[in-house]
Amino acid sequence: MHGGFFSAAQAEGLRVPLADGTLVKAPVGEDSELLPALLALSDVLGTGYHAAVKGGVNERTAVTVIGDGAVGLLAVLSAKRLGAQQIILMGRHKARTDLGRAFGATDVVAERGEEGIAQVRELTGGHGTHVVIEAVGHMPAYEQAYGVVRPGGVISRVGVPQYEEAPIGFGSLFGGNITLTGGPAPARAYIEELLPDVLDGRIQPGEVFDRTVDLDGVPDGYRAMDDREALKVLVHP
Repeated sequence: MHGGFFSAAQAEGLRVPLADGTLVKAPVGEDSELLPALLALSDVLGTGYHAAVKGGVNERTAVTVIGDGAVGLLAVLSAKRLGAQQIILMGRHKARTDLGRAFGATDVVAERGEEGIAQVRELTGGHGTHVVIEAVGHMPAYEQAYGVVRPGGVISRVGVPQYEEAPIGFGSLFGGNITLTGGPAPARAYIEELLPDVLDGRIQPGEVFDRTVDLDGVPDGYRAMDDREALKVLVHP
């Protein structure tokens, strides 16, 4: 588990290399209602927060988040935590975008491609947003990102790219002085910063888990996520 949380029972007899730097002792019991939120903190929340931090999100920035998966939704939550006043979520699954609104999205754009880009531009007075968080990893999402970022803005990618080459020339990034950043999240590095908000209930990232399975149910859990039947699956041994 990334920056993982283990109960005493789970940790018994388990050897964890470099545990003093990778594990965090959760100050809750094994039956705590906070366990889903703590689990999110060790992975998907850290990734969404990393995207927002690398993008430089603050109270003066408008943000577009592309992708309504768990990382995208927690990027919305993270942008809200960092003070963004306008957060546009681009996603098509209503149950997910409703959760995105609960996390702080001010607008939802379901359309993709040129139509979606035009809607974001309209919502931002034609300018686009200062920061775009790309949480998908496919080329159409990257193309949407540079379509909705404003001149001088930042595209922060945390969706694992399913391509090796992408437009970066004058007509996409270079001409608009666009910064491209992002990458794999050092989730462990953010835990101390975010943990107090989780423990106090100020943020509730565990709401991305909408299905629980046991170990035998793991294959079906992966299938459910792949088929968009589940947003994020929690494994409870």
